[in-house]
Amino acid sequence: MIAIYTLWKREIIKYFRSKSRIIGSLGQPILFLLALGFGLGPIFQKAGQGNYIQFLVPGIISMSILFLAIFSGISVIWDRQFGFLKETLVAPVPRWQIMLGRTLGGATVAVLQGLIVFAISFLAGFKLASFALLPIAFIYMVLIALIFTALGTAIASILEDMHGFQLIMNFLVMPIFFLSGSLFPLTGLPKALEMIVRLDPLAYGVDGLRGTLGNVAQFGLMTDFTVLAVIVLVLIGAGSYLFSKIQV
Repeated sequence: MIAIYTLWKREIIKYFRSKSRIIGSLGQPILFLLALGFGLGPIFQKAGQGNYIQFLVPGIISMSILFLAIFSGISVIWDRQFGFLKETLVAPVPRWQIMLGRTLGGATVAVLQGLIVFAISFLAGFKLASFALLPIAFIYMVLIALIFTALGTAIASILEDMHGFQLIMNFLVMPIFFLSGSLFPLTGLPKALEMIVRLDPLAYGVDGLRGTLGNVAQFGLMTDFTVLAVIVLVLIGAGSYLFSKIQV
């Protein structure tokens, strides 16, 4: 447990020490929020879908968590290349604890990022539907962060080239984001596309946040929570196994 806490603390300290990382990681969510929120807002409203800012904010929060969480896996490759991972792996603790500590640290940082974006969204005109559901929204943020931090770590555990990791992440991240319903409603989609969307774990995270922050959920909050919780357990288990097989 000490190893888990130490690695969790290390990831958080690294985040707050890098001011440029904090500012840089906020650029894309804010750009999406402002450019799409105010640019497409009138069109969205004319189509009878209501206020686009209210619809968009849960998706942008999920996007900020997704990107920061999944790219935290790069640090595994980085540490391997520079020898830091070897020093960590020789510690007299099970490797699954090392993986879990890194995952919890990366997920915590991603959730903090999501909370910052959530706070900024009020400046753009977002209105919270219910303060009573805010703690549940936080749980969904944590689940999203855990899923994609574990996924990033699992993929990084079987790769040795940082460029290869970036290619795979770009191949995965953009479809995961655009097919999650973050930017557009999921109603009225073609059947084939609807089936693909239902396989996207982020779609359930976005729907959960939209249901708790905006009181509009398509799949249902219980379904969202169940799917996300199962995926968290599967990916942490898979990530722990792959991380234990790392050769340094």
